[in-house]
Amino acid sequence: MKATIEHESRGRIRLRLLQQYMSIQQADHLELWLQQQPFISRAVVHERTCCAIIYYTGPRAAVLDCICQFSWQKAEEAFPLPFHSSRALNRTFEEKLVQKVLAKAAAALFLPKPLRLARMMLHAVPFFCRGLRCILRRQMKIEVLDGCSIALSMYRRDFGTAGMVMFLLELGELLEEWTRRKSVEDLARCMSLQVDRVWVWTDQGEVLLPVSQVKCGDQVILRAGSVIPFDGRILEGELAVNQASFTGEALPVQKNAGKTVYAGTVVEEGEAKMEVMQLANESRYAKIVAMIEQSEQLKSATESKAARLADRLVPYTFGASLLCLAFTKNASRASSVLMVDFSCALKLAIPLAVLSAMRQAGKDHITVKGGKFLEAIAKADTIVFDKTGTLTHACPKVVQVIAFDGQDPEEMLRLAACLEEHFPHSMAKAVVEEAKRRGLEHEEFHTKVEYIVAHGIASTVEGKQVRIGSAHYLFEDCGCVVPEGEEERFASLPAQYSHLYLAIGQRLSAVLCIADPLRAEAKEVLAYLKRQGIRQTVMLTGDSYRTACAIAQEVGVDQFRAEVLPEDKAKEVAKRRAQGHIVVMVGDGINDSPALSEADVGIAIQDGAAIAQEIADVTLSAESLWELVLLRQIAMALMKRIQWNYRFVIGFNGSLIAAGLAGLLSPATSALLHNLSTLAISVHSMGPLKEPPLPLS
Repeated sequence: MKATIEHESRGRIRLRLLQQYMSIQQADHLELWLQQQPFISRAVVHERTCCAIIYYTGPRAAVLDCICQFSWQKAEEAFPLPFHSSRALNRTFEEKLVQKVLAKAAAALFLPKPLRLARMMLHAVPFFCRGLRCILRRQMKIEVLDGCSIALSMYRRDFGTAGMVMFLLELGELLEEWTRRKSVEDLARCMSLQVDRVWVWTDQGEVLLPVSQVKCGDQVILRAGSVIPFDGRILEGELAVNQASFTGEALPVQKNAGKTVYAGTVVEEGEAKMEVMQLANESRYAKIVAMIEQSEQLKSATESKAARLADRLVPYTFGASLLCLAFTKNASRASSVLMVDFSCALKLAIPLAVLSAMRQAGKDHITVKGGKFLEAIAKADTIVFDKTGTLTHACPKVVQVIAFDGQDPEEMLRLAACLEEHFPHSMAKAVVEEAKRRGLEHEEFHTKVEYIVAHGIASTVEGKQVRIGSAHYLFEDCGCVVPEGEEERFASLPAQYSHLYLAIGQRLSAVLCIADPLRAEAKEVLAYLKRQGIRQTVMLTGDSYRTACAIAQEVGVDQFRAEVLPEDKAKEVAKRRAQGHIVVMVGDGINDSPALSEADVGIAIQDGAAIAQEIADVTLSAESLWELVLLRQIAMALMKRIQWNYRFVIGFNGSLIAAGLAGLLSPATSALLHNLSTLAISVHSMGPLKEPPLPLS
């Protein structure tokens, strides 16, 4: 690609592409390409002027070389665009806004008076219809106030005021819709499905492929704990699918051969082969937008309170206008009062503030699925943590493989990796990574893999039952035994490590010792949360008492429980809620899912199991636990902004009503100030929340 340098300063270059026209799709491709380069910190592309502004931290030559090597074909292949472009949305509403303003100006300048009156009457019909519809439904809403104000101005033959009022109302509706749509779509992009690789069935067996290489008609393998990446049809096998995010169904839905499954839902149990029917993530995106717009999850108690208050204040505004007309006989004053209401600002500004907070959290790699969860986080007094992958490091490592029953340690690690690679949990990843580090190829030589939640994995290899999991699962549930004469070795296993047990048949074959170091920031994060108002911090883990006690003392939690099952975690959360606490649960595994569902707010770690992320109300990127502190700060800043919005809307609009009653404002001026204030508070609500800086990044 060819371009010229328009302007340059330290760490910044403005380029003009040598082409006459740039489409919205091309601008999005170029911007995405530039943002993916490691030496470019920020890039902005303006399609109208064919310009690109690049902020870089690497060498200047690398930036120029990147531009020279860029091609539209390479960008399209490397970085597929999202299905909804913020740029396209902005262009659509910009054109609507310009068309509306130009149409108003052209009518005022070129149309004769009779045609202007006819145009105004035509524009008034929708306002009258909406107001009449509310009256027939016995509802006193803002539409009644708008219709009455326009009718009163036309009755007084003040057509100029009536026309200006309608123009301002239409302009306000357009701007309100623009801000709301942009907030919803920005949030939807944050929540869209992120799946990098999938298991695809080929002539050579199962192959792990990038999502971008999957085509319609390909056969994808689905297993427990994984997100379904595409819309498709089950060819063979049977699944229990969690569809709660789309349908609200509390129980998993059984899917067998011939049934359709949808992208973004999660496999709870079973295994199946699926034929890909739709590659595009369009259906997933549309459903997320629908969820945001319709789901009661989005509405916090504060939002619902604002909507109810706004509706209750409409009759009082209407009554004040009637009293003004009765006592002053001045229709202009009454119309000025009608032009002001509390409904628009309260119903728009509060949800926009919530959407803005959710979008801001998304930019910090924190996905929040609803406004009520932010409100609960701001009010929470108890946080319950899982240990593995949450308080401890997200990447545990296998440090030793102790073989039993005459087995070879390398072969046992190979077998363990073969089973564990199908299940995205931190312990499973540690096993797979260690096998990879040692150069051990683990081909698919087992039969169907069965995941037993919170216990382990079972399969069959060369006709023998193979199990890997916790001591409780192998020795108590399955009745496995330690080989004769090796009891002493088993009793002297290193206590400082977590243990993963592997059995072939009914005999212990190996123990994998896994180092699970504490996150460096964990202790300070918990202390900071205490300063933010959290009264109790609790750790729940299925690990041994000795390991849990050591971690609890090191990290500084108030209480801990060890050797707990998933249902025990959920019961502990439920007990604390019954005591009146607002509880946040933080976890990353399939075994944390019941507790995540039971808590007021369930927070999942992104590197953990897919089903935990689906069930959770909030997802953290897992880069640092400081994200938890940041989330609390955003939630508390949101509640402060909502309270400020309340005070401003009531105070400013109350002042406008008083000025209208006193005859200080004309109807057009009253409408202008009201719409400007609504727009101003909406823009303020969409702005970034100011939270105090974190002590450590």
